[in-house]
Amino acid sequence: MKIKNHLFEEVTFLSSPNYNDRPSENNISLIVLHSISLPPTVFGNSYVEDFFTNKLCKTQYDYLNNIRNLRVSSHIYIKRSGEIIQFVPFNKRSWHAGESSYENIENCNDYSIGIELEGCDDIVYEDVQYNKLAEVINSLIENYIDLTAERIVSHSDIAPNRKTDPGPLFDWKRLKTMIK
Repeated sequence: MKIKNHLFEEVTFLSSPNYNDRPSENNISLIVLHSISLPPTVFGNSYVEDFFTNKLCKTQYDYLNNIRNLRVSSHIYIKRSGEIIQFVPFNKRSWHAGESSYENIENCNDYSIGIELEGCDDIVYEDVQYNKLAEVINSLIENYIDLTAERIVSHSDIAPNRKTDPGPLFDWKRLKTMIK
């Protein structure tokens, strides 16, 4: 996968307004893996895309109505079908990690790239998601000098009292064998 101007060339780009400048564009040194499904455990719709672009409308789902005014985003979203969508250029700070810390450095959004997988804690991820995730990560490591296979963490690692994703069914061993 090729990156040009901090965007993947071969994927859909849906610009999210939920980002800002990083304190330093040259300090991209962490990849944070997340999971999301809207509503929880429901897949195959466009609610996540609408949520990250502030276009989530009132629906029959109370869960969605309760979060529709939150302002969050991720750099990358990988659907269960394997489709990849980018929302924020990599040199910008997407709002994916919230209150967070890694190796005693606060505000992980400042120096991380957020990747969301369509999923949840108690449903196994699809094979195609692992394949696409590995492609994304390998390309990021090739393009950003401070990213390494050792600097890939879960949302639960950086916000352990708040988050559990990508959950216990995420196969870290499998992913590690796919990273160059």
